[in-house]
Amino acid sequence: MSGHSKWASIKRKKAVTDSRRGALFTKLAKEIQIAVKAGGGPDPEANFKLRLAIQRAKSANMPNDNIDRAIAKASGGGDSEQLDEVNYEGYGPGGVAVLVQTVTDNRNRTVSEIRHEFTRAGGNLGETGSVAWQFEAKGTITIGINDNEEELTLLAIDAGADDVESLDTALDLQTTPNTLEDVRKKLEEQGVSIENADIAMIPKSTLSLETSDAKKTLHLLDKLEELEDVQRVYSNIEFKDEILENYAE
Repeated sequence: MSGHSKWASIKRKKAVTDSRRGALFTKLAKEIQIAVKAGGGPDPEANFKLRLAIQRAKSANMPNDNIDRAIAKASGGGDSEQLDEVNYEGYGPGGVAVLVQTVTDNRNRTVSEIRHEFTRAGGNLGETGSVAWQFEAKGTITIGINDNEEELTLLAIDAGADDVESLDTALDLQTTPNTLEDVRKKLEEQGVSIENADIAMIPKSTLSLETSDAKKTLHLLDKLEELEDVQRVYSNIEFKDEILENYAE
């Protein structure tokens, strides 16, 4: 089992049950606003990026009123703010590559906060392009499993998934970004329940660290994700099961 994928799965579960739900909703609202402005308007049927953002919001139990307000705000129906998508790159403990995706209304504040977390962890913020080449965009779909893993795996492959990985109680599928929506629709037509669908930055290769540096990296990733402007954090670390098991408790 991929430690990277398992960490991503644990994060999704924690995000839904996290007591800091208000902060999560703020991040999701920003994502929806960016999707409206950059993805092609307020109609999710015509805006794939917005459709993904809404699905993520609903998976986190964000109320429909909040979703509608975020769409209206981005469409000029509320006090709009200037939001920019900015990616930051750096190295964590042991040379782990870290890619941070943000949505911000103040780039100076955002880069200052991110640099602070890298420095505290013993890492450093890098230049644009310093680690991005180690990742590639992939469509990712998560579906829940009970005792039907083999059946769902075959359905996923038939639907066009490029890769299928078992994550205890779920299957993690990978597609190309262009085929993500087609695979998702085909699975839903077969009655498969989709837990999450997204475009993610997947490391081309992974790095395994000693326990001390791995724990420091996990702490860094958590601290980065807690920042208000940070939407997603990716790394190329391969976490050992025992470290993730302790993290999940």
